[in-house]
Amino acid sequence: MAQKKRRLKVVIIILIFVVYFFIAARPVPKETVLASQWISSLPVSSFFSNAEADAAPQVLSGQLVPFTLANRFGYVDSLGQFAIEKPKTSDIYLSKNMWTEYSAEPERIIINNIVHETQTLINNARGYPILLDNRIFILGSEQNSLSEYDAAGNLKWIYEFGAPLTAIDAASGLVLTGSLDGVVELFNSDGERIFYFEPTGSRFSVILGCAISRNGSYIGIICGIDQQRFLLFERFGVSGGEYRIVYHEFLEIGFRRPVRILFLDEDRRVVFERENGIGCYSIKSKSIKTRSSIFIPLEGEITAIDELGDNNFFFLVTSSPFNNQDKKLIGIKFPPDRLFGLARNAPKDAVFMKAPFKSDDAFLYRSRSGASAESSIIAGGGTVLISFNLEEK
Repeated sequence: MAQKKRRLKVVIIILIFVVYFFIAARPVPKETVLASQWISSLPVSSFFSNAEADAAPQVLSGQLVPFTLANRFGYVDSLGQFAIEKPKTSDIYLSKNMWTEYSAEPERIIINNIVHETQTLINNARGYPILLDNRIFILGSEQNSLSEYDAAGNLKWIYEFGAPLTAIDAASGLVLTGSLDGVVELFNSDGERIFYFEPTGSRFSVILGCAISRNGSYIGIICGIDQQRFLLFERFGVSGGEYRIVYHEFLEIGFRRPVRILFLDEDRRVVFERENGIGCYSIKSKSIKTRSSIFIPLEGEITAIDELGDNNFFFLVTSSPFNNQDKKLIGIKFPPDRLFGLARNAPKDAVFMKAPFKSDDAFLYRSRSGASAESSIIAGGGTVLISFNLEEK
């Protein structure tokens, strides 16, 4: 009998273990990692000729990425080959498919394409180039006028403002501006003003940052000093120029300088700088009653930022407030949209990666790999560009 009881206990223990294994077992969660792709060094030796710098590889692969780093600029492909690689000898403006070099008071401006061919020549520019949304703008020398030119260098329209411009963005055929006197204005492709707004509620009225979503449906602005506010507008009606405020938030004392604000992840959310961190508002949050932004604390000042921010992942580079050479590449994972508004502060694990490095300057660019969900990151410091794939393992 004693032996049978022992056998029965063993069987019971085994059964309990099997039941526990199937009930309590949980899959191991995947971790987000950066898998290195390539490393490219910028040539900075004195014997490196301009002809060699301008020479493009015979075969370029994938999307060309504009970069500026270590007093050099150009375009690099998905394999780390340079399509253009030049020293900075004057001011430059780079976009995804156009670039230009210009002097402090340019009489003419030459717009080049990404294979170093002259695309547009603008004479008597009397201002400074801005290349946005595949369009060519000239900001007047007094910063109180904006004009657009076509690809042949012909003037399309010009608009005079009541105060110097402090912010500008363009998307979906629209141009959004903010000015020193605290006015927000929106223009269509013909230069006609279709929206005008003057935020109130601050001791000093000024627009410190503005952004328009890729589809033109949303406008985000950072405005005012003492107190500073974040405002989000949504388009309604049928005229295309009617917008209403759907969210606003006070931002403590705020900044007295231009502030970064941008739409991410195919206009799913808007991210903006705020003191000691960043704010993020989820446009797709379903709960109107609990709509609010979340705050993600950061140390130091933002020096480079990810403008894609898809799949709930977002990257930026910060510099230490004590030593500008001390940089950090920071990875952030946003909480699900349904959790926005339930807590003002992001979860403690929102910052999932911190990679320190030393450099006087920094570069960061993120792009999606074709139609897949994967994305790649190009980060730079000193004279080195490094590419990573964002993967889950």
